[in-house]
Amino acid sequence: MQTSAWHCYSPDAHLEMNIIDELKKSLNLKPHPNEGGYFAETYRSTDWIITSNGERSIATAIYYLLTPDSFSALHKLTGDEIFHFYAGDPVEMLMLFPDGSGHTVVLGADVIGGMKPQHVVPGGVWQGSRLVQDGKYALLGATMSPGFAYDDYEHGNREELITQYPERAEIIRQLTIRK
Repeated sequence: MQTSAWHCYSPDAHLEMNIIDELKKSLNLKPHPNEGGYFAETYRSTDWIITSNGERSIATAIYYLLTPDSFSALHKLTGDEIFHFYAGDPVEMLMLFPDGSGHTVVLGADVIGGMKPQHVVPGGVWQGSRLVQDGKYALLGATMSPGFAYDDYEHGNREELITQYPERAEIIRQLTIRK
């Protein structure tokens, strides 16, 4: 699998941690309060619209960092979310659809090999992400329009999701936090 130039120049875990620390510092990334990983909001439109969920910013954008000790816990949003792959190792994204089906995509730089540098998760679809096995880090972006609002966020319940999607039980366990 193709990786970024940063990864190629980082032959050991110590250097990988330096990259992670530098990314956190340079991009002002903080722990995500709901789903895991690290993030920084980079844009929030000052224009607002009225949606079925109330008043929302027209658009928002974030940086999002995954590390070996983090994952994006299964959650769903009411609006579409567009993911952008920027750097690092590939990311597996699980999507669980309302009709009971599921699909996994890999975000990454190897487009010829089937990875996606950009992917849209439709509103109302459960989503969760993690680095591929032995991945060191991945820097992503996410854009939403209408913009993100915490009121539109629903955290996945492990037992309920396993009941609804039993064929995906193992990955659901890996992408949920037991509460």
